[in-house]
Amino acid sequence: MPRIPYYEVENATGKHAELLGKLNPMLNIYRMLANSEQGAKGFLRMGNGLLYRCELDPVLRELAIVRVGRLSRTAYEVFQHERIGREVGVSEEKIAALRDATIEAPAFTDNEKAVLRYTDDVVRNVRASDKTLKAVQAFLTPGALVELTLTIGYYMMVCRFLESTGVDGEEGQAEWLKTAKL
Repeated sequence: MPRIPYYEVENATGKHAELLGKLNPMLNIYRMLANSEQGAKGFLRMGNGLLYRCELDPVLRELAIVRVGRLSRTAYEVFQHERIGREVGVSEEKIAALRDATIEAPAFTDNEKAVLRYTDDVVRNVRASDKTLKAVQAFLTPGALVELTLTIGYYMMVCRFLESTGVDGEEGQAEWLKTAKL
């Protein structure tokens, strides 16, 4: 249940209405973000950049995002990004391993395990250790590593936004929660 009322999207005017009109489908996170025109604009610009304009491999990106969501116990985010992960090629075996919190599972490649360890380190400790940083530096370009770090931080913010404002789940999420083990 939302802790802050959703914005009445149909009441938007001008550039705010134009921005909101581009969002399809109109997810609950967008309805909450719409309460702040400038906040929504910046949030969406960065999120779209991380999702669609980066060199970081989309599978690695989605593994990191789902891991952030799980560590943050944010069902909304995990639900959305398990779906997106499947779309970019994350296997069911890897999604199941993330649900079991098994980042060392045989389903993951060595590079994927390094990304998951790095994600854990950044989420839990803010500053990644030299060991986890060096492990991802071994195969990511500096640009991809910056993008991975920004993605982790951005989705930490997303999880805190979702949980603090009480954004409701989307269609299908209630059924999904029965097996999600958050």
